[in-house]
Amino acid sequence: MEISIKKFNQLSLSELYHILQLRAEVFVVEQDCVYQDIDGKDEKALHIIGKHNGEMVAYTRCFDKGFYFEEASIGRVVVKQEQRKYGYGHQIMTTSIKAIKDRFNTDHIKLSAQQYLIKFYESHGFKSEGEGYLEDGIPHIAMKK
Repeated sequence: MEISIKKFNQLSLSELYHILQLRAEVFVVEQDCVYQDIDGKDEKALHIIGKHNGEMVAYTRCFDKGFYFEEASIGRVVVKQEQRKYGYGHQIMTTSIKAIKDRFNTDHIKLSAQQYLIKFYESHGFKSEGEGYLEDGIPHIAMKK
């Protein structure tokens, strides 16, 4: 998988379209969750894009400390359903963590994890914090690294 890191103003229209398409495909359609994905925060995010054979298959968005949480954060972690068996989720997370260290000069990261993915995030050094909660009707938990 080829990974690129871009600020919002560096995204092409085609890349933005495919980011929104992938997020809707997984978070809205696959997870059957109606929520406001276009939340006005993409312009402040660092976009981590994974492509395989020219197709967008993985994505995250990252924020500097103090924007989303007190710590830097990773969100909208997504891998195309039929591509999950290839380890792209781990690759995109590893790159996202490194991008936060390199671009935002911090190792302190917080995310809001879907609870069924706790072990995935733990494998990247995150630890659960506090009680679980519902976010858009899906069980989540705060995790920090």
